[in-house]
Amino acid sequence: MVRILFTILLLLHGLIHLLGFAKAFKFAEISQLTQAISKPTGAFWGLAALLFTIGSILFVLKKDSWWIWAIPALLISQILIFGSWQDAKFGTIANILVLIGAIIGFGTTHYFNTYQNEVKSGLERTTSIAEALVTEADLQRLPLPVQNYLRYVDAVGKPKVQNFKVEFDGKIRKNEQSEWMPFTSEQYNFMDVPTRLFFMKAKMKGLPIAGFHAFKNGEAFMDIRLLSLAKVQYQTGKEMGISETVTFFNDMCCMAPATLIDPRIQWLETDGNKVKAAFTNNGITISAWLYFNDAGQLGNFISNDRYAAGDDNTMQQLPWATPLKNYKNINGHQLPGFAETIYSYPAGDLVYGTFNTMHVEYNCATNQFPKK
Repeated sequence: MVRILFTILLLLHGLIHLLGFAKAFKFAEISQLTQAISKPTGAFWGLAALLFTIGSILFVLKKDSWWIWAIPALLISQILIFGSWQDAKFGTIANILVLIGAIIGFGTTHYFNTYQNEVKSGLERTTSIAEALVTEADLQRLPLPVQNYLRYVDAVGKPKVQNFKVEFDGKIRKNEQSEWMPFTSEQYNFMDVPTRLFFMKAKMKGLPIAGFHAFKNGEAFMDIRLLSLAKVQYQTGKEMGISETVTFFNDMCCMAPATLIDPRIQWLETDGNKVKAAFTNNGITISAWLYFNDAGQLGNFISNDRYAAGDDNTMQQLPWATPLKNYKNINGHQLPGFAETIYSYPAGDLVYGTFNTMHVEYNCATNQFPKK
């Protein structure tokens, strides 16, 4: 609703400037404007109308650059309003609202560009790695349930994964008392130096929230911002590094199964269709149980090594699970279409996130980025 109202404001505010243009060039009698307007001034009224209109179209198309057109439009507009204050003073209110929106737009673009710049560095680093295929020989050191899983997802005979991109939509919440927030997300993972760059856009009480999670070689931070400007939650430190190592390994297991041939994984124990694995990177070792079904699908991932942030930002280590279902063909691989994220508290389980897999892409190249 807010987006619709702001679009209407941008467009109508721009069109109103055509009154000054029409009066200056005598296209119509504009009784609402009592002061004389010269043709050069009228041309600026027309320019403001054009810039606002372009900005509104780009805003409708969800282009991040809309505010670049809106800023000069409102500057021209406000100068013109000062020159015709008696007739146009109430246009200042609209310009203030547009300015607020443009500041938010700038903040969103700047914050997203921080994420994009990190992604570009990762792509430039990994796309130069020589391509090799996953073979049956690569599977031989893996437990049988894991071998069956890689065959089920059609990993054999396809390129080894150096990086991958995942897009989700879904909903998240902090606890059972919190409202669910719808979100969309984009992330890139890089295998050479374990890196996970996750950018989320959500809505909280109708207001946009942006979140950037960055994990690089064992160090991590989570930065959540209201309107992409004001920090509402920031977390970093040793516990975050461990937690995001768990998340990185979870991404490997769920979204890029071909990476399970990685030598940094140690296969510890097999019990029927469940397998315990440890992943080690940069001095951090985490473990998880992987639960498979008879069809070869991974049905759940459970680790006791991940931390949850409390209301006071204290970190508590809890069992963490990501049950998976709705396997489907995504870009030539059989992958889960739906997952939940669950912390097991002493008082009971908390489902705090649901994820629908929208797109997965392996070995992305720099010329494919950024994808708008």
